[in-house]
Amino acid sequence: MFRSLRTRNYRLFAAGQVVSNTGTWMQRVAQDWLVLELAKGSGGSALGITTGLQFLPLLLFGLWGGVVADRYPKRRVLMLTQVSMGVLALVLGLLAISGSAQVWHVYLLAFGLGLATVLDNPTRQSFVVEMVGKEDLPNAIALNSAIFNGARLVGPAVAGVLIAAIGTGPVFLVNAASFGAVLFGLYLMRPAELYAGPVVKRAKGQLREGLRYVRGRRDLVLVLVLVGFVATFGMNFQVTIALVARQVFHTGASSFGLASSMLAVGALTGALLAARRASRPRMRLLLLAPLAFGVFEVLSGLMPFYWAFLLMLVPTGIALMTFTTAANATMQLGVAPEMRGRVMGLYMFVFVGTNPIGAPVVGWMAETFGPRMSIVFGGLIAIVSTLAVAAFAAPRPLRDRVLHPRATLAERSA
Repeated sequence: MFRSLRTRNYRLFAAGQVVSNTGTWMQRVAQDWLVLELAKGSGGSALGITTGLQFLPLLLFGLWGGVVADRYPKRRVLMLTQVSMGVLALVLGLLAISGSAQVWHVYLLAFGLGLATVLDNPTRQSFVVEMVGKEDLPNAIALNSAIFNGARLVGPAVAGVLIAAIGTGPVFLVNAASFGAVLFGLYLMRPAELYAGPVVKRAKGQLREGLRYVRGRRDLVLVLVLVGFVATFGMNFQVTIALVARQVFHTGASSFGLASSMLAVGALTGALLAARRASRPRMRLLLLAPLAFGVFEVLSGLMPFYWAFLLMLVPTGIALMTFTTAANATMQLGVAPEMRGRVMGLYMFVFVGTNPIGAPVVGWMAETFGPRMSIVFGGLIAIVSTLAVAAFAAPRPLRDRVLHPRATLAERSA
């Protein structure tokens, strides 16, 4: 299950990610709570705008991040992005501690964080194979997800306690310091032991070349379509959980952190289960996992009691992480090395960059129809999109019988 940790460079990377991801999740909870305090009556819309601005750069420039990942040494790019994100967290922390923070400050810094993420996401994703090699890539992707969600389990709970005790400002400062762990790990790596891919020389049309490459791969296109719908409308828990905790069950910051942690328990479990698989995921898994996720998400939104809502978040997280880990591995395993950065740039563009579309819609639905319906809506979209992709992914005779039953009946009669 942990065979990728045999590689020294990956051990250094993983250790830094444990610290940094914990700080990142602490900041996410603190940022949401700070926005709710500053925005007061319009908290739902403000949360949606904040989330949208944070991911808007990925929507505008995300594809170019993959081009940069193919052009330059990935280790150096990651050092630059970690420094940038640390400085942004430091500024937000100082504003919160001094009492001068305003909603527009959070908006602006969230947008800046999104700009750094444009380069960080595809570079970090495609750097994994350079640390462990292609054979251990599925395991390393699953372990990365386990680390991310382990931090998601610890970070929100710690943040909730700290916010209740000393406020949001110190939480941002802790996150700023956590980026030092990643920088230290990257510095200690041995470049000679990396499976460095080819560095693509700068030339015109490289972005279009990457898009044509993906367009010619039907398997990759289907995965991207499914990921796009699920991520845009079904994965806005940063908005929905905060609103449900505050407005439906009338709980405080610590209970909000607990809800995020329960979702992370399921996600961590799903990631560890995925780490046991050594081969490329099959299409059946890529379809069953988002279908189960949609069903569990709908049930979560309908739970009448807070404890029932918390329990339902666990299987929701398991199904979600099973799907996202399988989708990530599918996108990376079958692509040419010189295309991996651009392919992962497109994947992260769809996976994360569509949040500026989904987050405001979900926030508006929460204010108009209630927080519960915003969760139910996301689950229904996941179910419908999975069934649609399954129809197109099926063998042609079966697909024709499903989509054109009258025509196939006439053909059989003839």
